[in-house]
Amino acid sequence: MNSSFPKDSNPSERNVKTKLCDVNVEAEKKLPPHSDDKSGIGVHYIDAYIKPMNVKLEDGTPVKCKRRGLKITLSAGAKKGEGLMRRLAVSTDPVIMLDAALQEAAKAAGIELTVENGVIFVAL
Repeated sequence: MNSSFPKDSNPSERNVKTKLCDVNVEAEKKLPPHSDDKSGIGVHYIDAYIKPMNVKLEDGTPVKCKRRGLKITLSAGAKKGEGLMRRLAVSTDPVIMLDAALQEAAKAAGIELTVENGVIFVAL
């Protein structure tokens, strides 16, 4: 039997999309036009957006997302990845920069991160 799944895993349990958290709609109030953020990347917005992403999933897996300077670190259990806020290469818009950095961190960690209808989902 030729399968792309490891012998000890159940294919039906892999990449199950789980609700991580709701998108923090209050974070938009922290964008540079609405706040005194002079960072150039919207650090107040980023911090407010990623704060609710620090949770423990129903199966007990801890998910953490943090910012340190221009680096976004995303981890879920033992999986960990980093992404950079790239103002010149991606966009000057903090919303677009953050999305790109989160996707980069998720990809590096082997995690799928999606946003649908105001909800952030994760697939491990």
